Amino acid sequence: MKAEQQLTGVVIALMGVLVLSPDALLIRLIDTDRATLLFWRSSLQGLTLWAFLALYYRSALPGVVRAMGWIGIPAAFVFGLTAILFVLSITLTNAANTLFMMATSPLWAALISWLFLGERVALRTWLAIFSALVGIVIIFSGGIGDGTLIGDLIGLAAALSLATQLTIVRHARATSLVPALAGGVLLAGIIVGSTFASPMAVRGDDIVWLALLGVFVVPVAFGLLTLAPRYIPSPEVSLIMQLEAILGPIWVWLGVGEVPPVATFIGGAIVLVTLTVHSTLGIRAHRRRQRSTTSEPAPGHKPVRD
Repeated sequence: MKAEQQLTGVVIALMGVLVLSPDALLIRLIDTDRATLLFWRSSLQGLTLWAFLALYYRSALPGVVRAMGWIGIPAAFVFGLTAILFVLSITLTNAANTLFMMATSPLWAALISWLFLGERVALRTWLAIFSALVGIVIIFSGGIGDGTLIGDLIGLAAALSLATQLTIVRHARATSLVPALAGGVLLAGIIVGSTFASPMAVRGDDIVWLALLGVFVVPVAFGLLTLAPRYIPSPEVSLIMQLEAILGPIWVWLGVGEVPPVATFIGGAIVLVTLTVHSTLGIRAHRRRQRSTTSEPAPGHKPVRD
């Protein structure tokens, strides 16, 4: 891998995480019911992505949508479900709890790939899953005491949904699923808006926060994080994305003074250390495979002897 390519991928991933990190804080600052919040966050994200796709592909957009094939349907469903579960969790528990849960999604993605795609799971991943579960149980124990257990459980469901999303994207890596993302979140917003939300009830600063969240933060961040794996391996992207689990709670603490319970710090530390070690080992394994591939002689090539 060229140094320029490596640097480009790292910068893109870092920019994506930095843009995404205030997501939880903005959700906290918006003073409206969660259904209305979800409607505007998802609808604006979906409309922004469709506008970008229309400008980028122009008349070729219908062909890009058709090229997804049948995989676009479950992909759109999972994208929309993840958006719903994330907002529900953030509004029902501490932001740090949700973000630590979401950080474990690459581990669950490996487990889902093993169950449904028959892919081998490395020993380090099994050990990381066990360690992450220990951290999650500790976080749950704090939720029992302060009444946030439901939000914690929904956060774990959101992580599993995101893991399914990552598995689908990886399985269909030759196809752009951005239209499925745009369609899924937009459909989620429409369904919620037509049933539980009061879209016209938003007033004052909430309009600004919602616009910032739905038009810039979420679509730009996910666009960058989708682009980064083209330049650097997925384990490196996963390692960089763990910064969100650190930066997100810091933004919420600075913005609204939310301090997570001690159990969250302990369990979250276990989760982050586990993911850091797992991602680092994954990066090393990837580089070893690259070196072994490049060192193999071409078919029919005879080594030159001195």
